[in-house]
Amino acid sequence: MKHILPVICLFLCSCSQYPGVPETYHPLLDEAFIKAEENADNLKKVLSDAPADQKEGIAFLISYMPERDLKSLSTDILLENVEYAYKARKQFPWAQTIPDSIFFNDVLPYVCLNETREAWRKDFFTRFSPYVQNCKTIYEAIDSINKNIRDELLVDYNTKRKRPDQSPSESISQGMASCSGLSILLTDALRAVGIPSRVAGTPNWHDNRGNHNWSEVWADGQWYFTEYYPDKQLNRAWFFADAGKATKGDRQHAIYAASFKPAETPFPLVWNRKINYVHAYDVTDRYISLYKDYIKELNSNGNHVSVKLSMYKNPKQSNHSDDRVATNVDVFRGKDQMGGGRTAGPTQDMNDMLEFFLEKNNSYTFKYTDATGKLRMEEVKIDDKPAVIKLYME
Repeated sequence: MKHILPVICLFLCSCSQYPGVPETYHPLLDEAFIKAEENADNLKKVLSDAPADQKEGIAFLISYMPERDLKSLSTDILLENVEYAYKARKQFPWAQTIPDSIFFNDVLPYVCLNETREAWRKDFFTRFSPYVQNCKTIYEAIDSINKNIRDELLVDYNTKRKRPDQSPSESISQGMASCSGLSILLTDALRAVGIPSRVAGTPNWHDNRGNHNWSEVWADGQWYFTEYYPDKQLNRAWFFADAGKATKGDRQHAIYAASFKPAETPFPLVWNRKINYVHAYDVTDRYISLYKDYIKELNSNGNHVSVKLSMYKNPKQSNHSDDRVATNVDVFRGKDQMGGGRTAGPTQDMNDMLEFFLEKNNSYTFKYTDATGKLRMEEVKIDDKPAVIKLYME
């Protein structure tokens, strides 16, 4: 009997180390506090002082927090972030039905990628709650945030921004951001009102014309894609055709969705390839499948036609493969971008053309940069038949 008592005491001590926190987090917290070094006591106090209904959420954040944050994250940022995340969960009906696993990983986090850590959530909760307070569904709330975020924050896409990976305050102070900065703004705004969101993107399109990032939202058990400048519906965007041609498992040409919790692979940060603490899932298959279904829909409704495009040096040199030029072309209908891509170059098959599926009987503008560096805009009327278009660099 004298041997049983110490064992019981040891068991009780180990279970009470993190009271109110599920045991699955205990070894993760032990490891995190070791990495936190001088900041460990601050993080422990946040966890011990947390309301009972918030303890698991804080344990989740600390358990999976990057080492840089374990050592330096301000407790004020952490406390405000958690307080307002749970406030949104209680206030908005869609947030109340979100599974804990989604809430912890895609609503609660204080950061999207590697941006500067700051206290953005209280400000965003105050800014964006009025836009969704009368929404009855999560889809209405997503739509309202999408439609109002630009005019609320007054931030636009601009390559003159200081950095691609700007935090919300950095983008707002400049009034400009990269696609990554805009995605961070939108994801944070959605999270602020209890809508699960994450940044997604590719380090390079299939035709090697560069990277792009956007946002995803979770609703009714599914992930959808959207952007800071939204289309009229979810799972529609100017880059849809490119996303549908991504290559799963290809580090350069796959599509990734960021995760706070460790996932399959690091998120490819093209501005700093040495960073590996931003986690991600390879979600390429979903985009390929969505695009295949989209094309089937277009072909079946009879309202769209195939428009194939080639770029040549000039009208006199437009008969041979050697005359072709690989360049980026974007297509617009009015102010709305309908797609974009890169034309085939001289070494590609003559049947390999940049293809768009465009609505019949409409006029479109094809924009590209010519041989002199000047922006060219070619107006083309598309009727009810498939079309093959030639554009020229000179």
